[in-house]
Amino acid sequence: RTPPFLHSVRRLGGPSNVELVMDRQCVTSSNLASVGYENKSQTLEVEFTSGAVYQYYDVPVDVYEGLMRAASHGQYLNAHVKKGGYRYKQVR
Repeated sequence: RTPPFLHSVRRLGGPSNVELVMDRQCVTSSNLASVGYENKSQTLEVEFTSGAVYQYYDVPVDVYEGLMRAASHGQYLNAHVKKGGYRYKQVR
């Protein structure tokens, strides 16, 4: 069974200030609630169980796919995204 998707619309900052429509997939994790990815902008969006939502920018699709396949989503996020040095912003 496919986990449910959450839909969010965010306005990206910066010079482009484009609107980003993001569908996040719910994940089974003690730390993460849902994860989404937008291919064109290479934006990874992560909702934490606390309710906070972060966007990570210029993340390659293979990193997103690895996150979704990982046995531990939280450990993968820490090792490959947070420590990967990607720009990020808290959006909620």
